Formats: sequence, C-alpha cells, structure tokens
Amino acid sequence: MSIIKVKNLKKNYEYYKKAPGLWASIIGLFKREKLYAEAVKGIDFEIKEGELVGFIGPNGAGKTTTLKMLSGILYPSDGQAEVLGHTPWKREPKYQKQFALVMGQKNQLWWDLPPMESFILNKEIYEVRDEDFKKNLDELVELLDIKDILNIQVRKLSLGQRMKCELVAALLHSPKVLFLDEPTIGLDVVAQKNIRNFIKKYNQEKKTTIILTSHYMEDIKELCDRIIIIDLGKIVYDGSLSAVIKKYAPNKELKITFNSGGIRREQVEQYGKIEKFSQHAVTFRLEREQVKDTAAKILSSDLPVDDIMIDEVNIQSVIRKIFNSQ
Repeated sequence: MSIIKVKNLKKNYEYYKKAPGLWASIIGLFKREKLYAEAVKGIDFEIKEGELVGFIGPNGAGKTTTLKMLSGILYPSDGQAEVLGHTPWKREPKYQKQFALVMGQKNQLWWDLPPMESFILNKEIYEVRDEDFKKNLDELVELLDIKDILNIQVRKLSLGQRMKCELVAALLHSPKVLFLDEPTIGLDVVAQKNIRNFIKKYNQEKKTTIILTSHYMEDIKELCDRIIIIDLGKIVYDGSLSAVIKKYAPNKELKITFNSGGIRREQVEQYGKIEKFSQHAVTFRLEREQVKDTAAKILSSDLPVDDIMIDEVNIQSVIRKIFNSQ
C-alpha cells in the first residue's frame, strides 16, 4: 500500500526584480517587476509502507521544498499530495501526530536546556502516554547510546550528540513517516556511520516509511535500495540504486596488489583496460561480466599477487553522469 502519493506537485516562489542604484530603489517603491522561481515543477511519485527512499539532487534541485510541502510547512502552487491518507497542508492534528521532520541544519531542541527537557515537552505536544513515552525513550536512548548526555545542556553537546538527540525528539511519538533532510551534514565519519546504523536498524524494526535527502553518497549507498533523483525541480530518475549503477556504471574496478616490485606494464596490459599502474599495484576498469574471469586468470598466472579487490565505481560519479545526460 502506498503511504505517500504525489501527483503533479508544484511550488513557485514570487520575488521582485531589483535594479541597482538609489533612483531604482525609489522607483521600486511604486512599481516593481514581479518574477517567479519554479522550485518544484510538477513531480509524481509514490512510496510504499516501510520503504527507505533516497531523495537526492544538487543544491537548489527542490528536495527540501518537497519535504516541506509533504510535512505541511509549505503550501504548493499546484498539484496533489497525500500522506497517510491526509493532505499535508491542511495541517490536521491527526496527521501531524503521525510524521516527523528532522533537518540537519535546523534545531528543534532548546539550546540552553538539556535534551531531556525537550523530550518531555514533545511528549506533551504529541500527547504521548506516560508508559509509551518511557518505553520509547528507553529504547531510543539505548539504541543511540546517549544515556550520559540526557541532562547536559544542548549547547554543550557535540554535533553528533545533538543529532542523536534530534532523532530521539522526532521519534518519541512513534511516527509512521519520517522525513530526514541532511541528517548527517557536518558530522565526522564515525558520527555519520553511527547515525546511518541507527536509521537502518530503526527502519527494519519499526517499518517506518522514510524519505532521506543527503549529499553524502555513503548515506544513500548504505541505506537506500530505491532512489529518486531530482534536478531543477523535475524528477530525472526513480528506481532501484542497483539498476542505476548498472545502467550508468557498466564497469567495475579490479585492483591487484603485488608482493614485490618491478612489475612491468606489458606484463599486465593483456588482462584489460588499465586505469592506474605502478610497479606494486594495478587497477583495471572492466565490464561487470569480465571481472571474475579476469581475476581468476591473474591469480593463476605467474604474477606475484598479494591482494585482489573488486570495487564498484564511485556512486557520486554515477549520479554526476545522470545529471550530465539530462
């Protein structure tokens, strides 16, 4: 069953043309030219219950605008959207209690108060029963390992600790739909991995429907089987991540490391197209179907092979190819 349905959704912003100079500013008090910026240009998609979908695109593509419309913060210029059977911009309390929006660049926690105070406030706002609040809080605190920071002022926490607390605040009322807008932005590698592990585990256990936007391709690669790519307000791809990699990255990289130096290029160039070469290692770019056979041939040769590794092409370059092909 589709939890989220979007049909021909559009969002235009009005703004006024401003010419430079004092005289132009004075004229602008009486007469201004109104212009329109199309942030979202009639997009369509559906998301089923329990899906974790990556919603990706460059800056200004319309990702955050779309999430704001689906959460009811913005009214669309045209089109329809239905989430959990509700029209988001009607802002019905029954709907508002069933979703959560986490924005990596916006705080919902009170800066000068400990996270626990914000959790209690959210409990009252969402009318969560005492027993449910305690159960959910204990479970989330354990999953995110934040027991020791619950009573420390938010402004004294690290960015990674704050993001963990933001997730707890958003999930205390057990939302059926979760919108995550850049949840790992600015975090170090370890903190990003911790947040990714939590999101993945929570989605698997709770079957919460999640839309995730991120500029970090590792987030998308680790979490999402399906991706929706938006560019300049239009959806340019909607499908599985593996399919897009297969279409736009038909090759894999085969990396061979040798246990002694002195390897010559002519000794290895018979095995395929060489991407990188040194006397100690070589990287081939091969068609997917050729990788296993080529690796077997190299292993059975007289070459002093120390290690062998098969890698996918960088997903970021794959996404770049999609944008360039539009």
